Amino acid sequence: MTGTIFIMRLLAGLIFLVLVNHCVSSQVDSTELVEYTTDFQFKEGLYLNFNQIKTNSPLPKSRIISTYDYNDPEFFDKVLSKLKVFYYDNIGNRNELKSDNIWGYSRNGFLYINIDDDFFRITLIGAICHFIASHTTYTNYYNSPYYYNSYYDPYRMHPSSYPTTEMRQYLLDFTTGRVLDYNFESLEAILMQDPELHDEFVALSKKKKKQLKFIYIRKFNSRNPLYFPKN
Repeated sequence: MTGTIFIMRLLAGLIFLVLVNHCVSSQVDSTELVEYTTDFQFKEGLYLNFNQIKTNSPLPKSRIISTYDYNDPEFFDKVLSKLKVFYYDNIGNRNELKSDNIWGYSRNGFLYINIDDDFFRITLIGAICHFIASHTTYTNYYNSPYYYNSYYDPYRMHPSSYPTTEMRQYLLDFTTGRVLDYNFESLEAILMQDPELHDEFVALSKKKKKQLKFIYIRKFNSRNPLYFPKN
């Protein structure tokens, strides 16, 4: 009898190991990575942080708590115009997050990133991404060389500064998630991940570096492709 119990336990253990191996194999298959190409489409939804971008696992529309029509082309714009976004997590708990803290979103397969509390499409995606976004700075009236007050009324409210908005180019380092200004100093820092290409770029004159920035972004992306879980 004791021998029979031992054999039954041994068989149960073997069956358990087979099931575990099957589950692990299934998980590996389900997270198969594919190289990014321009045909790749990011899943539609809100990317609460950069890690969700790297795994292509956004918060889907179905878990966003909203009165807006989910089929509205401006759904994300309307949701993110509010101070907070409310949503259900994986186990059904209600959560909230400030819209300013959301990394970005995907619509129609395209990525949009949060810069200065607004969202802009990333036009070039790769190990080094490139995009254009507006940037607002505030200048103190009294420090401006163009400021002249011919008549000062102490009882009238005067603004202390004025905003200036300009379009700027940015780089996104897909390894670290850092957003940097589009200049050759920033590019040099990212290219350090590819020593051979970095040394080649550093050897150029300052004029050539400015002229060939985009060429070296393309080179880096070609030599260091991105991979995402298969949709």
